[in-house]
Amino acid sequence: MTGRLYYTDSYLTDFEAVVLSVEDHEGRPAAVLDRTAFYPASGGQPADSGRLNEATVLDVVDRADGLILHVLDRAIAAGPVRGRIDWGRRFEHMQQHSGQHLLSAAFDRLHRVRTDSFHLGSASSTVDLARAVSPREIEEAEDEACRIVWADRPVTVRFADAAEASALPLRKESARGGRLRLIEVEDFDISACGGTHVVRTGAVGTIAVTSTERFRGGSRIEFVCGVRALRSFRALRESIASSVRLLSVLPGELPPAIDRLQTDAKETSRRLKAAHARLAGFEAAALAGRAATHGDARVVIEALEGWDPAGLKAIASSVADRPGHLAVLFSVPAPSAVIVARAADSSFDCAAALERLIGRFGGKGGGRTDLAQGGGLQGTPEALRAFARSLF
Repeated sequence: MTGRLYYTDSYLTDFEAVVLSVEDHEGRPAAVLDRTAFYPASGGQPADSGRLNEATVLDVVDRADGLILHVLDRAIAAGPVRGRIDWGRRFEHMQQHSGQHLLSAAFDRLHRVRTDSFHLGSASSTVDLARAVSPREIEEAEDEACRIVWADRPVTVRFADAAEASALPLRKESARGGRLRLIEVEDFDISACGGTHVVRTGAVGTIAVTSTERFRGGSRIEFVCGVRALRSFRALRESIASSVRLLSVLPGELPPAIDRLQTDAKETSRRLKAAHARLAGFEAAALAGRAATHGDARVVIEALEGWDPAGLKAIASSVADRPGHLAVLFSVPAPSAVIVARAADSSFDCAAALERLIGRFGGKGGGRTDLAQGGGLQGTPEALRAFARSLF
């Protein structure tokens, strides 16, 4: 079993150990040490990174047999080794994990809501609560957790067997048996946990909830602590500053300014849609006036620039509203959309015509005998029009 130095000293960054063996782990060398300060991915907390001598530690894996594998970018020899933890990554994870204990304890103490699970991501962390919580409850728990942070209370580690642990006010009963590692925040929380933590709550810095959503009948709370809270604030500050510059308003005026923009955009979209419909009608009339005669049908075959599939469909349908008319319209440049439409008094099979077009120029699509549409056709406008003419 690998000795776990981080169990008793989360601030240890440099250590000496012995490489007992080097194994293969998913195609990479992995060293087994007699003891380690590297934390393996476990319990919602990511693994540490760092170095063993000159080798980079890419991942740390906790095996079921009690050994810890240090996955490396190169093999190292058995024997003495010096390890160094990436302290920036370690401390960031300590802030988030300790912050999670405080936030979960605040929800539990104030609102009797237990935490079902916890995940520490690369940019933010989440706790999944057993029931849905209101904005007011979230704010109260956030305030309470920050109060404990700013009180700078001690965070201690101790060990207890199952009998001792059962007599303690654990926030959540541990699923593990045997000897338990307990993390205690003075007069606030005590939980079984194998992760790395700060030694005083003040080191968490601050705890800020960034979002919430309904999740499996409860609430998923996203939050940031310490250095991540600072990064999040800077990103928000830059976003607000950029928005203020673009809209020429004060920060407090952003919501109504955005509301006005959305209202204007909806009105513009409505007017544009109406204008497109009128333009499609004029385009259809012009095309119908130039329709070629094929037997009893008047056929329009054109490649049109500047129209999306919806616009092509509106034009083709308008042409086909005229008795005896058929339309085959392509968008250009390639890849082209295509619309095939016929009048109600025609027996032409639009779906079959589209199938032949796709067979010649690729793409996909489908439809009915009176209207079919597709996309992704590859071909020049001349080739598309020439092949379409051969269908009649």
